[in-house]
Amino acid sequence: MDELLLEKIITYSIVLFFCFAVVYIYLRKQRRENKIVEEKIKQAKMDGLYEPVSLHPVVDVNSCIKTGACILACPEKDILGIRNGKATTINASHCIGHGACFHACPTEAITLCIGTEKRGVELPHVSQNFETNVQRIYIAGELGGMGLIKNAVEQGRQAVENIADAIKKDTNTPYDLIIVGAGPAGISASLTARKHNLRFITLEQDTLGGTVFTFPRSKIVMTSAMDLPLFGKVKLEETSKTELLDLWNRALSKNEIAIHENSKVESIVNEKQHYLVSTLNGDQFQATAVLLAIGRRGTPRKLNVPGEQNEKVAYRLLEPEDIIKKHILVVGGGDSAIESALLLADQNKVTISYRSENFSRLKPKNREKIQDAIKNGLVDVRFNTNVKLIEKEFVTLEDALSLEVIQLKNDLVYIFAGGELPTQFLQKAGITITKKFGEAILKHN
Repeated sequence: MDELLLEKIITYSIVLFFCFAVVYIYLRKQRRENKIVEEKIKQAKMDGLYEPVSLHPVVDVNSCIKTGACILACPEKDILGIRNGKATTINASHCIGHGACFHACPTEAITLCIGTEKRGVELPHVSQNFETNVQRIYIAGELGGMGLIKNAVEQGRQAVENIADAIKKDTNTPYDLIIVGAGPAGISASLTARKHNLRFITLEQDTLGGTVFTFPRSKIVMTSAMDLPLFGKVKLEETSKTELLDLWNRALSKNEIAIHENSKVESIVNEKQHYLVSTLNGDQFQATAVLLAIGRRGTPRKLNVPGEQNEKVAYRLLEPEDIIKKHILVVGGGDSAIESALLLADQNKVTISYRSENFSRLKPKNREKIQDAIKNGLVDVRFNTNVKLIEKEFVTLEDALSLEVIQLKNDLVYIFAGGELPTQFLQKAGITITKKFGEAILKHN
């Protein structure tokens, strides 16, 4: 009897020890993982990457069950992590709003929001069916807060689906719909309009592709599977601008859709039963409804310094491979500025002027590449500097800390200071613009 009791005690002791060991290992592993995430958050705050700048995930800790599905689904690096058994944001400013985490969460604990409690983002008022406060004027894509290609394509489709259901086709009006903008949202909208046999016209201020067209030629566009109306599902992980534009051209040509390029819309006037849309070159069009599929950066932000009107100054880089043996100044510290500088660095002497003390909002790959370029002497970076004067053969910078004046030999200046929301154009059409402070753009019902 005593032997049997002893055996039980030994058995239970072994089981308890095993359970204790498992719990100990688990808790130790969790503490180690928490420490890693906390260090990443600490570094993100030091680098200025912790606070979101655009669309970003917000986690409801009461619903999160730590599956890690959101982290696995996110194609970006270290946007989310697990801390204290719950998902949390790390490098929120790197989020590009693709929504993979939103769809992957099994408990619907994630909401995609724009702006924060302290930092607001100006957006036009848009309802769930993409209609603005002005009846029969709709907005889809980047202007409404969804800048990612896949999301913009989906919004363009959904907006026109709603328009087709809402409007009455008036044969006395030349068009049922005018689509303004031929970027991802505008192209998708055009294909959907064809699918519903709407009488429509698509106007683009520049050329097919909108913002995508302004990417440097060899820039890699990160995207995921998108469903193009009348064309089918397209699976892309990495592609060049040229390949993406070729794809859109094929989709449009297949459905006999012509984009009216170099047709910048100047005004939209409500004439009761229809809208009169006028372009900068004098053309006028009438339609029952209007869809604005334009970008948020209606006009490039200028530095407003002497000499900026010089012909050697540009706000986008189109043909980097044709620029050789030049002294170039790139102004800005965002992804567009860094990518352009890197493309030019192989064949030119490139200097970057950035007003802050470090690059705070770069994608991880761009951060690694620019650090390597600086280390290898391919790019000269001047932090805490502002452009003061642009002359024919020189450019003058000023160090914001020491007030030292720096004169550099210069042939070309590329300015990537962002863009300004086309507020005046929207307000002229009667569209209300509000500042969003952490408001949900995409949430579960």
